[in-house]
Amino acid sequence: MILAITVAVLTAGGVYLMLQRSMVRTVFGLTLVSHAVNFALLASGVTAWRGEPIEGRSDAASAADPLPQAFVLTAIVITLAVTIFMLALAVLGHDDDQQRTPETGEGHQL
Repeated sequence: MILAITVAVLTAGGVYLMLQRSMVRTVFGLTLVSHAVNFALLASGVTAWRGEPIEGRSDAASAADPLPQAFVLTAIVITLAVTIFMLALAVLGHDDDQQRTPETGEGHQL
């Protein structure tokens, strides 16, 4: 129940931030949504806490499924790369959506 509420709060906060005008807030919103997806992936793959897949300590039937964990690890790496790329674009773009363009008079060019 707590994990479902966490996923819902992260998704709601991420969507709210992605609807903002600022590029940095949009990037943070995308990061929150990706964290919510990671939690949902882990919750779907782990129905109960299981033992480590170490030979001699537990059998294969009671070991944890490594596939959702591999998906989440891959998603974390991809999210980090996309976040860095989008923040670089925000810096290079000088967050243009918050600044007004200067008005020019007749005959003046920028």
